[in-house]
Amino acid sequence: MQQPWIRWTLPCLLAAAGVALFSVWIYRYVAFSVPLRLAGADNRPAASAASVGGPENGTLETFDGKASEIAESWPFFRGPNYDGIYAGKTPLLSEFPAAGPAKLWQLQLGEGYAGAAVAQGRVYIIDYDMKKQADAIRCFGLDDGKEIWRYSYPLKIKRNHGMSRTVPAVADGIVVTMGPKCHVTCLKADTGEYLWSMDLIRDYDTKEPLWYAGQCPRIDNGRVIISPGGKALMVAVEALTGKVIWQADNPDKWQMTHSSILSTQFSGKKMYVYCASGGVAGIEQETGKVLWKTDQWKMTTNVPTPVDVGDGKIFFSAGYNKGSMMLQLEQEGETIVPKVLFTHKASVFGADQQTPIYYKGYIYGVRPDKQLVCMDLDGKIIWTSGSANKYGLGPYMIADEKIVILDDDGLLSMIEARPDQFSLLTQAKVLEGHECWGPMALVQGRLIVRDLTTMVCVDIAAP
Repeated sequence: MQQPWIRWTLPCLLAAAGVALFSVWIYRYVAFSVPLRLAGADNRPAASAASVGGPENGTLETFDGKASEIAESWPFFRGPNYDGIYAGKTPLLSEFPAAGPAKLWQLQLGEGYAGAAVAQGRVYIIDYDMKKQADAIRCFGLDDGKEIWRYSYPLKIKRNHGMSRTVPAVADGIVVTMGPKCHVTCLKADTGEYLWSMDLIRDYDTKEPLWYAGQCPRIDNGRVIISPGGKALMVAVEALTGKVIWQADNPDKWQMTHSSILSTQFSGKKMYVYCASGGVAGIEQETGKVLWKTDQWKMTTNVPTPVDVGDGKIFFSAGYNKGSMMLQLEQEGETIVPKVLFTHKASVFGADQQTPIYYKGYIYGVRPDKQLVCMDLDGKIIWTSGSANKYGLGPYMIADEKIVILDDDGLLSMIEARPDQFSLLTQAKVLEGHECWGPMALVQGRLIVRDLTTMVCVDIAAP
């Protein structure tokens, strides 16, 4: 009969021998086959898991697409002035043809809600290639949707209500994107040639937002403006080189939300306003100095961007029953003091996803019950679209005195942008998919919209 100590001693000896052999293998073949990377050796902090295979390791492909001769542009999130208003002169249809507006082109994309930017006859979008597991910054011709170039860099991510969800910024001959894992990439707008990049998780201790990055980069006066959170509440870098010009202090370690940055002016000071995880801050544009802060509005899942309604008033809205708030900036001596004018419950006025639009003294938006709402600056609801006219989480803009709005399932509506009444003009189905949430772009009557996997360009210009 085998002794009890033999039964447990032998397995233990074998296990110990296995651990020893594995340690030797690790020491000889892994520890010395991987080069040691030291923090600061390349003037950057040590790489994080999110930074492996970043934009600096990308690949450029070129195709036979050509730029259009159309000069009009929609170069940023929410248009040329970041306000959701089309400033062009092209009149739009008030009634769609029976078959709907003409479809000029259509193309397939990876899953996501990223919107297009348009400049110099080119359409730019950040996409995700599931097959290659890579972020893909893509450029198409506006006339026919044919691809001109594509810059891809390896990035392994999982579905999280889609992947890419931001809008590129195009100006000064460059295109700047924010990837789902907080990579900022700058390329030459005409050729796609790599210029510089930033890994915000690595460089600034940015915490990746819940549904990947939703902040759209800004380009102002030769500077790229980003709000990383973590080590810096906001940064300004030279657009052509990526050199940091200033960093706004962030002692409270507020983090990035899904919201984008507002530019406004008050009391002679130009400032950026950002909704971070712990509150809202106003930052001087020239220096990066924090001019004011408040925790009266804070939400880590904040999506809509603050809206400037003039005279130091800033309107905030969000989903998840947060509702909305009107903030008034006041000058008290040398200090700017933010004060709350009113708040609304979500049932009165909130915005889950799209940013409301301020137009001719009124605020237009879609609240959580999916109704389109018109509200004055005192917080009074002027009209709602009613239970028969609901629009969901889809995008909208104002153009040619009309609200151009897309619902979740691809139904495009034209509504008069007037404060006295809700007036629906026409509707047509332009997409067959679902989750049609990506922000719109409009140039010279050509409207670019998307659903989860398809982007189309339709002609809504009046004859």
